Amino acid sequence: MANAVPQPITPLPITPQPIAPGAPVPVAPDAAAVRLLGQQIIPFDIDFQGTTIGGLSGIDFQPKTGEYVLISDDRSERDPGRFYTARFGVDEGGVGPVTFTGTHPLRTSDGSLYPPKSLDPEEIRVDPWTGDYYWTQEGERTDTVLADPSVRITHPDGTFVAELPIPENERMRPSTGPRQNLALEGATFAAGGALFVTSVEGPLLQDGPVATVTTGATSRITVQARFGPLLTQYAYPMEPVFAQSQPDPGQGMNGIASILAADPLDPTKFLVLERSFVVGVGNRIRIYEADTDGATNILDAPLDGARPVAKRLLVDLADLGLDPIDNIEGMTWGPRLSSGARTLILVSDNNFSDKQLTQIVALALR
Repeated sequence: MANAVPQPITPLPITPQPIAPGAPVPVAPDAAAVRLLGQQIIPFDIDFQGTTIGGLSGIDFQPKTGEYVLISDDRSERDPGRFYTARFGVDEGGVGPVTFTGTHPLRTSDGSLYPPKSLDPEEIRVDPWTGDYYWTQEGERTDTVLADPSVRITHPDGTFVAELPIPENERMRPSTGPRQNLALEGATFAAGGALFVTSVEGPLLQDGPVATVTTGATSRITVQARFGPLLTQYAYPMEPVFAQSQPDPGQGMNGIASILAADPLDPTKFLVLERSFVVGVGNRIRIYEADTDGATNILDAPLDGARPVAKRLLVDLADLGLDPIDNIEGMTWGPRLSSGARTLILVSDNNFSDKQLTQIVALALR
C-alpha cells in the first residue's frame, strides 16, 4: 500500500462567500465521510543516527519511493536542524510500525550547519518535478533580533539549492510583519507543481490582534510561481480560540499549522489545518476546505474591504474518537486504500517534551 501512487480527488464543491473572522463556518455535508483509520505513537527521545527524534512539525509523502519525509523544528539547539525519512504502512487496519530510514542536516548556502537559533523549521514538501525539498522557517522577532522567515530549497541530502522571495509584508519589521513564532508555517505545491503556496500561522502585526475566545483573526495565504515570482495573496479567516484557559484566562491560541492542495492539479482549493491550544484544556484540531477563487488579491495591500477566502469545516478530530489529540502540525496525502478512499496522514510535534506525544495519524476520505 505504501507504494501506491496518490490520485487526484474530486474536491467537495465550494461556493466562495465572504466570512468574517470568527463567524460560524458551515459544516460540510459530507463530513461523515472522513473517518479515523488509526495511529502510531513514536516513543519519546528515540536516538536515530546520533540525533533525537522529536519536534516533527511537517510531513510529506513521496509516492515514487513509498517513503515519508518529516522535518524537525529543532532550532539546532539539541542537534543540527534536520529532516528524516521514514516508512510505515497504512490500510483499513490502521497505521503500521514506523521505521526511520534516514536523516540529513539542513545546510546553509556555504555548506555549513545552521548554528543554534538561526532557523525555526516548520513545513516540508517534496517538489513533484525534481524531488528536492522546499521547507519553511519562521525567522525571529525579539527585542534585539529581527530575522525574516523564509522558504528554502534543499536537495535530498540536505545541501542548499535556493531561497524563494517572500512578500514584503511578511518581513520582520519593528512594527509590521509576523509575530514571534506565528510566521511562515504552512506550505504546499499546487497546479501540478507549477505553484508554491504558503500560509502565515497568525495575523501579521498590521492585520490586527490574534484570535481570542470571542473573536477570530485573519491570516494570509500567498501564491507564488515555483521558481519565485510572487503572484497573489489572500485573507484567510481563522476561528476563535475554542475554550477559556484554566485556571488563568487568556492563555490560548489558534493558527494555521499546515496547508495542503486539495487536488494536486487545482490552483485554488486547499485543506487548511487550524491548530488551537489552550492551557489547562488541551488541543483542538480542525481541518477546513478553503477556496481562493473569488477572494481579493491583497499582495502587499491592507486587509480593508478584502473579500476573504471561502472556507467550510471538513472535520474536527474531536468528532472522530482520536485519543489523545496532541499538537498536530503537519499533514500530507498518503496512498489510496484498496476501497479507493484517499488517506490523509497527520503528524504531531511533541516539542521535545515528555508530557507530549509524537503521533502519526491516518484518516480516510471517501
